[in-house]
Amino acid sequence: MKDKKHIVVLTGAGMSVESGLKTFRDADGLWENYPVSKVATHEGWEQDPTLVTNFYNMLRKKCVGTQPNEGHRLLAQLEARYRVTIVTQNVDNLHEAAGSTDVIHLHGELMKVCSSRDVDDPRYQRLLTADDCEVVPGTKAGDGSLLRPFIVFFGEAVPNMYAAGQAALSADIFIIIGTSLNVYPAAGLVQYVKPGTPIYLIDPKPQNVPAGVTLITKGASEGMRELTEKLRRGEIGGI
Repeated sequence: MKDKKHIVVLTGAGMSVESGLKTFRDADGLWENYPVSKVATHEGWEQDPTLVTNFYNMLRKKCVGTQPNEGHRLLAQLEARYRVTIVTQNVDNLHEAAGSTDVIHLHGELMKVCSSRDVDDPRYQRLLTADDCEVVPGTKAGDGSLLRPFIVFFGEAVPNMYAAGQAALSADIFIIIGTSLNVYPAAGLVQYVKPGTPIYLIDPKPQNVPAGVTLITKGASEGMRELTEKLRRGEIGGI
């Protein structure tokens, strides 16, 4: 059996907007009306862990009440014909909820908590459920440190960047959905894509469009409908 072609998708805030979720775009902005410096930096965590804990409790409650949109579902359905890797800057779990099976989270996962001493130690990571998504401020992880959100705060290393880069290197088609390509290191992934690989950008108001990228100036769901139809018709070279 011939190997399936590999589609790699980089998704940002615009992917989840149709599901009703807001995501921060840069370190100078607001996230749900909170200064990002207070709720998404190590300094903010050190200064007021109770505020940060309660902020993410609030976000989880919002996330639990949301559903994947058609764009999420269309990406998951591509797995019937292709190998699909999703690289997402979003911290929600809507790709997984839609059925995508290979998802790389660059900025962490909202429904997980971890040790504040060693964020990446899997022994102290815990997946919260819809019925139990609140963390009482002051709760300790298994190593005795405060339990913190499993979120990559601004200024922290992005541990999954290597895996994302390897995926981009092996892409037969690279799709970008709903990201301004302003946030690094994620925005640099397009540089990993092999020359000649088709690259599509789905965004109603695209910015910083790299050379050689084909634009679909639509929202996530409408844009994915168009791209899925192009794939079905065999209009994308090599796919």
